[in-house]
Amino acid sequence: MASTSDIRNGLCIKFNHDIYKIIEFLHVKPGKGPAFVRTKLKSLTSGKVLDNTFSAGHKIDVIRVETHTFQFLYPEGDEFHFMNAETFEQISLNKNILDAPDLLKEGTNVMVQINTETDLPLSVDMPASVILEVTYAEPGVKGNTATNATKNATVETGANINVPLFINEGDKIKIDTATGSYMERVKE
Repeated sequence: MASTSDIRNGLCIKFNHDIYKIIEFLHVKPGKGPAFVRTKLKSLTSGKVLDNTFSAGHKIDVIRVETHTFQFLYPEGDEFHFMNAETFEQISLNKNILDAPDLLKEGTNVMVQINTETDLPLSVDMPASVILEVTYAEPGVKGNTATNATKNATVETGANINVPLFINEGDKIKIDTATGSYMERVKE
């Protein structure tokens, strides 16, 4: 058992008869009243995100996890197949427990958290950013550059990203996996 002072991003806990991963948290100490921790929890079974507030000192049930490097192999319907980089053992995970499945490219290395009690995969941590090639980009409207104008573009994995007007088909761009937003154009 741990308390609210042990809460951190990525921590897996048992809560309401389910396993949740803490996505965000904020320790709040108001001027009046007791302190509390405001959290955003993501269910590792259904993928739903909920907000919850724990009072200071509240006991939480932490789940022991191990983190292993897996390589993404291929998608098949709602199942995504991965291979352990050390043992070459293959697993398939449902699309719901992935944070950004539309940004996963074959061969990408991800970190998979596995419950040590049941040996079941709990969550997949994507790299901070990925570099993908633009396969389709709408033409930019000339003279529309005074504002921070963006246009819609499709990358090789099928994801739609808002990009600046100067991005064209064939360009490689860096995408933030946490927000799914454009970061920069990558030169070869």
